Amino acid sequence: MNTATPAPRPVHAPMDQYAVEDGELLLGGIRLSTLAARVGSTPFYAYSRALLRQRVAELRAALPRQVKLHYAMKANPMPAVVQFMAGLVDGIDVASGGELKVALDAGADPAEISFAGPGKRDPELRQSVASGVLVNVESMRELPVLAAASQELGLPARVAIRVNPDFELKGSGMKMGGGPKQFGLDTELVPEALAFAAREGLAFEGFHLFAGSQNLRAESICEAQQKSYELALRLAAQAHSPVKFLNLGGGFGIPYFPGEQRLDLAPIGANLQAIVERAASEMPEAGIVIELGRYFVGEAGVYVTRVVDRKVSRGQVYLVCDGGLNHQLAASGNFGQVVRKNYPVGIFPLRGEARESSMVVGPLCTPLDLLADRMALPEGQVGDLVVVFQSGAYGASSSPQAFLGHPAVTEVLV
Repeated sequence: MNTATPAPRPVHAPMDQYAVEDGELLLGGIRLSTLAARVGSTPFYAYSRALLRQRVAELRAALPRQVKLHYAMKANPMPAVVQFMAGLVDGIDVASGGELKVALDAGADPAEISFAGPGKRDPELRQSVASGVLVNVESMRELPVLAAASQELGLPARVAIRVNPDFELKGSGMKMGGGPKQFGLDTELVPEALAFAAREGLAFEGFHLFAGSQNLRAESICEAQQKSYELALRLAAQAHSPVKFLNLGGGFGIPYFPGEQRLDLAPIGANLQAIVERAASEMPEAGIVIELGRYFVGEAGVYVTRVVDRKVSRGQVYLVCDGGLNHQLAASGNFGQVVRKNYPVGIFPLRGEARESSMVVGPLCTPLDLLADRMALPEGQVGDLVVVFQSGAYGASSSPQAFLGHPAVTEVLV
């Protein structure tokens, strides 16, 4: 007879960055129901200034003071968020001409803006030279376009080489380096790019390496940083001018799914301290940059939608809401998940401790419109507010808002 106790089911990390008062979630010190009334309608995203400020402070405390923090605004390009972050971090990383405009409008210093991404159009490269921002070169094709723009405008073309390394970030949710990739120049092409930059008078500043994202294993991040530094050091020996800029990427993850825990920053801080100490003698002019998007904003935002119908189908409770994958594609499982898992979800106001298995779905005419799959939740009623936590990154701007003609989602910073 097998008497072994079954292993407990994994649970979500506690969403204790938010307070609850009298059964109501507090966002920026405001009760959720009051905030919903202030916004005027559901669905909406809400991002917390206090949590954004807190996350930057945590990183400042954990990492060496010499390390610059850059915000990758593709994670959340809401102009108010970008402007707020520009006042907290050391630089902004953009991935399009449109994002460049938002960053400049937000008051970010052009000297501390870098532009990365494959397929940069010629007008975007010209914009970058005119704006005085740093271009992370990802293709040999970009180099002569930048040189021509520099000559035409009479301005320096500031460039760094984005390197596609010969290693991957182990345990990352999304690999962006190693093997064949559309990102960056393969390591073996970098000497040719460096020679072109020197010959054509481009203002070479350094290297950008980004192996992957959404990693919760500190040891994997440390290993990638070490390998990235060693690779940059080898490549720097072939550069015709000193390295001033070394972007080691980011990859810091946040816990989305049951069983995941928050990233331990302590070993990463110690690892970066060792790199900073080496760089002081081996690349003395290089500023070390860590580029983060999701880690800055992901846990500081929620997606809020309202229950418009409660129905039971063959014993299964369905809570039908006024928003779904058209606004929160990632939580529906259709933005990079191989096997769909539930984001942390809550229903407010809270009413006691009772739980029931609920399917939380949106209003779209597709079975893919799913926010929570048979999740143990408080008994939801029409009019209740459903909160999808961990929604501050890759939310509104990463979702098909025009799908089926439903209204666009509102975003607020509180």
